[in-house]
This record gives sequence, C-alpha cells and structure tokens, in this order.
Amino acid sequence: MRGRPFCCAPPAPQLKRIDYSCRVLYRLYKPEDFAALYAIEQVCFHPPDRFSRGYMRRLIEQPNSATWIAEDDGLMCGFALVEWTRETEVPAYIQTLEVLPERRGQGVGRELLRRLEDSAGVEGASLIWLHVDAENAAAIRVYEVHGYECKGREEDYYGPNRAALIYSKLLD
Repeated sequence: MRGRPFCCAPPAPQLKRIDYSCRVLYRLYKPEDFAALYAIEQVCFHPPDRFSRGYMRRLIEQPNSATWIAEDDGLMCGFALVEWTRETEVPAYIQTLEVLPERRGQGVGRELLRRLEDSAGVEGASLIWLHVDAENAAAIRVYEVHGYECKGREEDYYGPNRAALIYSKLLD
C-alpha cells in the first residue's frame, strides 16, 4: 500500500505575522529627542557611513525638513528625516530612515515612510527621492512595494565599490 502523495499532505501551519506598528506612537521630533535619535544612528550606521552629530543636528534643524520619531512604550525605535526645497516644482529628499534592527519587519519603517511622504506633500512636493545602498535588499524591497521606482545608479556613493541606487516616487 502506498502512502498519500506529497501534494495531498495537509498544508503546513502558517505563522501569523504580528504587526507591532499599531502599538507604536509616531510624532514629530523635539530637541530633547536628539540623544536617543543619535543612538539609533550609531546602531544603524558605522563610520564612515554614520552622520556626525553636528551634521545630523543641522539636518534636523532645517526649516524645510520634517523628522518623524517612532517610539514604543516611551522608547525610540526609529526615526526618519525628509527635506524639501522651495522651488516651483518642489522635490523632497529622504535623508535617512532608520529602524532598530530588532524592530525591522514590523511595519515601523513603512509608517515612517508614509509620514515622510505626507509631510513633503503638505509642503507642496510633487516628487520624493532617495539614495539607497545597492546591496540593501530589504530597504529596496520596502521602497519598491510602496511605489518607488529605480531611476539610476551612482557608483562609489557610499565609498569605493559601494553604489547607491536612486529611487523616486511621484506624490499625489
């Protein structure tokens, strides 16, 4: 007697993915957030890729930018920064979007990205764009899923032999 064919075996149980982003509070940056924000920068980027404290502070304090904070139970777990220009066709540029490694894949980055787009749109931006490391498949996947298209490549952007892909998206 032969057993059942493999294709007739009951399907393996699917693990339910929990969306932790519903517990996360999203808000705009306040000056007292800087230490926690920069601590995330130190976890997510290593020299020479890490922004200096002074440069990060200048980016955040620009009048033509918005920095969103993600926090869970009072602890910052991510942040993102967008800036725009005051031209007729207003482009916006995503300077950075950072989520602590243990919180990745839980919707935090997705929601931060949405808030950056909304902030830029309110300021009149018609296009948003960014650079992403060509080797960062997870980030590339997030951007593509959210309607960003690869528009080019910049060799050695992140240092010798480390290319950046240039992604952009039209805003409604």
